[in-house]
Amino acid sequence: MSRKNKVGVIGALLGVAAAGVAAGVAAERVLVRRTRRVAEDPCAGEPFDRLPFDEQRTIVTEDDVDIYVEICKADKPRKGEPTLLFVHGFCLDMGTFHFQRRALWRRYRMVFFDQPGHGRSGRLAAGDYDLAALAATLRRVIEETVPTGPVVLVGHSMGAMAIMALAEQWPELIRKRIVGVALVNTSSGKLDEVTFGLPALLGVLRKPILPVISTAGRLTPGAIDKARRASTDLFWLLTRKYGFGSAKPSPALVSYVERMISRTSVEIIAGYLKTLMSHSRAEALVAFADKEVLVVAGDKDLFTPRTHGEEIVRLLPHAEFVAIADGGHLALLEHPVPVTEALTELLSRVSRRDR
Repeated sequence: MSRKNKVGVIGALLGVAAAGVAAGVAAERVLVRRTRRVAEDPCAGEPFDRLPFDEQRTIVTEDDVDIYVEICKADKPRKGEPTLLFVHGFCLDMGTFHFQRRALWRRYRMVFFDQPGHGRSGRLAAGDYDLAALAATLRRVIEETVPTGPVVLVGHSMGAMAIMALAEQWPELIRKRIVGVALVNTSSGKLDEVTFGLPALLGVLRKPILPVISTAGRLTPGAIDKARRASTDLFWLLTRKYGFGSAKPSPALVSYVERMISRTSVEIIAGYLKTLMSHSRAEALVAFADKEVLVVAGDKDLFTPRTHGEEIVRLLPHAEFVAIADGGHLALLEHPVPVTEALTELLSRVSRRDR
């Protein structure tokens, strides 16, 4: 498809979307405002984006991208205790692990960073993003923040895929340094077959449309980002639908996630689509065969369905599998207690094995 035709298709898609927004915007705004005013919101006073840390750093990748890092120290570090390194997913940032960070504060040394193009990290000067490059970034973060000692990797969605890419490229690093892995709301491949909860007809159309969307960000990023900001109520509703499985998730939590997503430009989103859709790393999981492994899946995850988590467990039968009832793609934010309990149990198994 020529550049001119792509622009035309994108314009048509945006026109249809704009018409849909205009037709339903009044009703959507009434619904959103009513939903956001829930009196008993459990997360209404939650200090999102305001958690403390002991150290912050900037690490420069091989692609010359500045990576923002925060480090939290343990109160009583014990010899041989692992550092926890958290790797967030697509369109999000380190805040994805908000509740786990609060729960494990001062109990373990923890490292958090924003992926390239996300949060407070820099972006590529040009070109698409690649999971192999994210694995190289992860390796660099390990080298700079945990140069010695055992490490437990905790990855959500794309972050867990980056961990798989790390295992694919540097299995020796996994063998020597990694003692445990948590793979949350993720997949080892075949994301191009996921319907995202769409009707059958639209599910069939998504494959030819995705390459066009991946080009859209490079053609008209400013215009599309302005449209997103102008339709905040619509994107709030989309965040609730596709990020959460509960019928009535915390409005404050949905707003927090929507803000995270809105900080990721369409240009960045487009730059990641190809590598996510082509992700296929089932064979790389063999690197975790002798490690303590936790796999978490949401029963109502529309992006990485529960069956994808079950497939990882089929390939790693010793892994602990936790399915979160009414859990969407953000199970660790939506249902933090069972996810954090499962992570704590993973750390206990690592500790027992060490002893």
